[in-house]
Amino acid sequence: MNKLSEEATSRFVTISEGPLTNFKIHYNDGGDGETVVMLHGSGAGASSWANFSRNVDGFVAAGFRVLLIDLPGWGKSDPIVIESGFRNVINAAAVKGVLDALEIDTVYLVGNSMGGMTSLQFVVSYPDRVRKLVTMGGGAGGSNILTPMPTEGIKRLNELYVEPTEANLNRMLDIFVYDTSRLTPDLREIRHQNMMRHPEHLENFAKSARVNPTHQAIPEVANNLAGIKAPVLIIWGSGDRFVPLEAGMRLLAIPDSRLHVFNQCGHWAQWEHAEAFNRLVIDFLNH
Repeated sequence: MNKLSEEATSRFVTISEGPLTNFKIHYNDGGDGETVVMLHGSGAGASSWANFSRNVDGFVAAGFRVLLIDLPGWGKSDPIVIESGFRNVINAAAVKGVLDALEIDTVYLVGNSMGGMTSLQFVVSYPDRVRKLVTMGGGAGGSNILTPMPTEGIKRLNELYVEPTEANLNRMLDIFVYDTSRLTPDLREIRHQNMMRHPEHLENFAKSARVNPTHQAIPEVANNLAGIKAPVLIIWGSGDRFVPLEAGMRLLAIPDSRLHVFNQCGHWAQWEHAEAFNRLVIDFLNH
């Protein structure tokens, strides 16, 4: 099978959903079959293609259609400042808008970090649209007992938004993973190009934090974990320096949930252990 490329799968759709009016969303679309939506995290220069480029072909080969959505304020999607409300509620509305525009009723959700938080918000807000959900490195808020907050990773992420240099990008990426040799030069360059190509996204994220310090919170999810009916696979890295493992363990309050921990793994299980991740998630979705 020929490998899919970002350019060949690139698409745009304009949605009006919730607070998003005539809002342009970028996504990548590949394969045929039941739909898997993959959602990226919040680091500067992030996009769903950058986060999941090692996973797309495996899922397409397994018979799925894969949508990689750039959430509002990231990648090639329109910029946004979150002056009120919660980012993940807006993100979930954006996903719904894309699915409605593409006439897709139900999906499997796979989200990393903020994308994992958005996936949890989506299943709380639109429970009938989700068949199964996979979240990795994205908790539901709450205080950590064993890990000082903010974590080392969140500090470096915030430093990067304040001073978006290539050096600060590499400082953040170096603790994304357990083994920095897994960070290819291509990945570093893609993240850097994304960051420099859309400086407004960085400025708007920092502004959102100033004018709305709780914009990243997801209280609705934290208070409704026990009410989530969809089967949920929780994936974590034992060495996650952004969102600690204890945050993943709290998600076991979801009734039909299971937790898989990758050893020698940081915040990016789908990248660091791509082949094992693909097998694990595809088996979960198929059974």
